[in-house]
Formats: sequence, C-alpha cells, structure tokens
Amino acid sequence: MVTQEQRRRQLAREKFLRQQQRRTEARRKSRMRNSVIASVLGVVLVGSLALYTTGVLKDDDKKANAGAEVTPSASATTKAPDPCEKPAEGKVESMSWKKEPAMTIDTSAKYTMKLATTCGDIGLALKTAAAPHTVNSFDFLAGKGFFDHTKCHRLTTNGIYVLQCGDPQGTGTGGPGYTIPDENLKDKSLKGNVYPAGTVAMANTGQAHTGGSQFFLVYQNSQLPPSYTPFGTIDAAGMKVLKKIAAAGESTGAGDGAPNATVVINKATVTKS
Repeated sequence: MVTQEQRRRQLAREKFLRQQQRRTEARRKSRMRNSVIASVLGVVLVGSLALYTTGVLKDDDKKANAGAEVTPSASATTKAPDPCEKPAEGKVESMSWKKEPAMTIDTSAKYTMKLATTCGDIGLALKTAAAPHTVNSFDFLAGKGFFDHTKCHRLTTNGIYVLQCGDPQGTGTGGPGYTIPDENLKDKSLKGNVYPAGTVAMANTGQAHTGGSQFFLVYQNSQLPPSYTPFGTIDAAGMKVLKKIAAAGESTGAGDGAPNATVVINKATVTKS
C-alpha cells in the first residue's frame, strides 16, 4: 500500500520530469530558431554583398551614369599589362559653377574635341546643331581646363562596352556643379535601343536632365535605353585607342570597374572648324 508521503514524492518527481521535458524542448526550439536566424542573416549578408559589388546598391552608379543601368557579370580575368604612358605633370583643379554657362558657341558651325590621353589621342566630331547645350558646356569646361589631368574612371566589358570619363574626382560622383538638359535622344543613329560603336554620349543619374560633365565613349555596340544625350562621334584613331584600353580589361574581373589601363586625359580641347 502506497503511503501518503510516497504518493507526494511520486507526484513531485513526475512534476520535475515534466518541467525538465519542457525545458529541454524549449532549448531545442531555441537552437532551431537561432540556427534559422543565422542562416537568414547569412543569406542577407551574402546577398547584400553581391548586390553591392555588382553595383546595384552603389550610390555612384545612381549618380554617374550610363552603365548604371546594366551591371554585367563575368569570371575574373588575369590583369593585362598597362598599355598606356604615365600622366603628364599637373593635377586636377577644383572648379564648380552654380548654373549652366551662357550659350556662346555658333550652333551653325562645326566643332571638334580632342582628348589627349595617356593612351593616345581620341578625336570627337561634335553634333553642335543637335546638342547645342551639351557642346556649349564642353566648350566652356574644356576652355577652363576642367578635364585636364582627370582619370577615366570606369570601363565596362560585358553587356555594354563603354569607357566613362569626365569626373574630376575620379569616383563617378563628380561634376561641374550644374546640370544640362537632355538633347538629341531621337538621333537617327540610335536604333533598337543600341548606342553604336563610335558614339560619345552624356552620362546621367538615371533621371531626366541630370547630365553634368561625365560622358562615355562607346567602343562596341551597346544595348542601352535612349536616355543619354548622344553628342558626337569618335574618329578612327580614337577607336583604336579605346580598343587598346578595353583589351587591358577592368579591375574587378566582373565586367564593370576601373580600367586596368592608366587612362588620364592630359588635355581636352574643343575647336571650331
């Protein structure tokens, strides 16, 4: 016969066992929950890193430009030898203006632009009548020495094929302090949302009328929306220079980064012909 004391002890033992089971189950659930949280965080962190390194979250891609809309990927490549010379002596001058310069060019005349770079000269025939604000701005900036000693900071080698220049900071975020309107977006050369090889066009933030001083040189047909002012064409010698720069590749191996070639504009000159 079970005494009252024995029954009390049995009930206490069963209660203790139930408490232990509940605690064990709680610890098991906690471990599972932490494991899931850690896994999710890992995915988020890896995903965020991937987005950042491919340019999706990079602020300078919003501010800079042409290639902002297309971020190609590719396997890493071996860095090719630098095909370019050392930059000329001098430094980038800090300049900024509050508003677009007054129109001073003759819109009925022909203008050309010469980029004397460390990799060779790139000649541009400018579309004065079709893009007068853009050509006038470049005439003004080149005359002030704004582009002198600036780096071409971005090369894309997959999906779109452009060399981007015109940023005095060399980061993709710089400009002259003012913006100019979009022009010539229905240029007859832009067919099927393709900027053909040999085009020079304005970079922008992805919003209308946000061009400044940054521009891109197309060395191979590139699929892009017609949102970037085409304001000139590149001469044959300039195309050879661009091909040489592209052949050296870019720094990330992902198809979008700083060019491996040391591309510096020693001097930019706009000439009325």
